[in-house]
Amino acid sequence: MNMYPSIDIQNSLPDDISLKIASSLQVFDLCSLGGCSRFWRELCGSDCVWEGLCKDRWGGIVVDDDNSSSSESQSHELHQEMVSNPKGWRELYISKHNEMAEKAASVINFMERNIAYESIEAGTYLKAIELLNSQQFGFKDVQMFLLKPKLNVLLNLVGLHYCIIWLGVPAEYVIEALDSGQISERQVCVQWWKLGRWFYGFRLRDELHSRNVSLGDLAACNEEVLGVLRRGAIHEVIRVQISPAKPASTSWSYQVAQSVN
Repeated sequence: MNMYPSIDIQNSLPDDISLKIASSLQVFDLCSLGGCSRFWRELCGSDCVWEGLCKDRWGGIVVDDDNSSSSESQSHELHQEMVSNPKGWRELYISKHNEMAEKAASVINFMERNIAYESIEAGTYLKAIELLNSQQFGFKDVQMFLLKPKLNVLLNLVGLHYCIIWLGVPAEYVIEALDSGQISERQVCVQWWKLGRWFYGFRLRDELHSRNVSLGDLAACNEEVLGVLRRGAIHEVIRVQISPAKPASTSWSYQVAQSVN
């Protein structure tokens, strides 16, 4: 037998405290709370709660001086759309979320069409990042749709690179998002070929550089690899190829098989 009487939380908390609790939650938690009772369903569906969620997700973040004017313009456009919305903030959030989901699907399809033998060339990789920018993806959109463990790690990398280089999101926020999505330890292999140096009138063989790096290390600003990814194939770099990193045991087994044959 239960020794403690049940407590109706909706009657035990003042309305302002209940509203503050609802306003502090993320979307998934808010929807879960809204399913607890009629009181919480009405409170969690109120405009003032969803207005904060809309502005938090699509209000725009200006942290990079190089992109500040663009970010401010996007923020203003989104704010005007929110203010003129006749349906209410919750309906606007759902509408814009579905819109961003469709845009994310187009980026994912673009990448999947261009991944050949589990790798992708730098030119295509950079086009995917430009596509995110043209579709006005924000940090939380990237976190929600691209920083997921079920996706190819190359899509994780595109989202990560976009947040760091284009949005200028501080490293600690990106690292927190990677940890939350449980993908910080996932690794990619970045290979680039440099033109061989000239030596006494002869050009030496092209130089191959290869780095295996985790997403967490890249978020902490691995300047060498990020620099190669950002520049692509220019000047002395004639090709850049990106692929998921293979486990060390797989590489060792492959080398043994090659030596036997």
